[in-house]
Amino acid sequence: ELGMESLAITDHGSMYGAMDFYQAAKEKGLKPILGSEFYLSTSSRINKGAEDKKYFHLILLAKDKKGYKNLLKLTSAAHLEGFYYKPRIDKEILSKYAGGLIALSACLKGELPQLILEGRFDDVKKEALWYKQNLEDFYLEIQRMPISELERVNSQLISLGQELKIPLVATNDVHYINKEDAATQEILLCIQTNTTINDEKRMKKAGDYFYLKSPHEMEELFSDLPEAIKNTAVIADKCNLELDFGQLHMPKIALP
Repeated sequence: ELGMESLAITDHGSMYGAMDFYQAAKEKGLKPILGSEFYLSTSSRINKGAEDKKYFHLILLAKDKKGYKNLLKLTSAAHLEGFYYKPRIDKEILSKYAGGLIALSACLKGELPQLILEGRFDDVKKEALWYKQNLEDFYLEIQRMPISELERVNSQLISLGQELKIPLVATNDVHYINKEDAATQEILLCIQTNTTINDEKRMKKAGDYFYLKSPHEMEELFSDLPEAIKNTAVIADKCNLELDFGQLHMPKIALP
């Protein structure tokens, strides 16, 4: 209905919805883009001490079958090796399975936005270079919502992109489809976090703007950054994953 040609799914720390999503998108004539919003450990995925509860977000998208298989390896390792409150990966395993993936710097919870908010600008540059050098495709995410910290982060990311020649991409943090779905999602969050709608201290979204915005709305929001809008199509063009459902995919086991 919005006139889009492709759609991505990036569930937090998992890919449980990927197959249903892939088939549903194909049925509607949309290109499905499979990915995940990973939890990235601030140290090592193996570390599980009190100080290791902190993590960053990182978006990874599969360009092709190699990238898809690497997403599976990373999500499996996150659960089997890195699970500590959340299923976590780290930069060591990310660099090992980076092939066929596109990385986006994520929302305010991403590593670079967090470093910017802490005023650690030398570290921001250093880590941005790490992503650029260790990943095939890396983009700086720019989001525009009425959240106070966002413009502070965005201005630094725009400057960083110009300085380090890292492309920008306009994104929106989508948690439901229509604006009027916000109230329903609040109730779902209450169920998920075992609380009630009357609890003032409950986990809640900052507003009703976490919906799937139309191309026109996004173009208006990013009218000063047309290249960031253009790069959404560039990324979609790079993602061409074709999955075959007509045969069994059994692992090859070497028996002693």
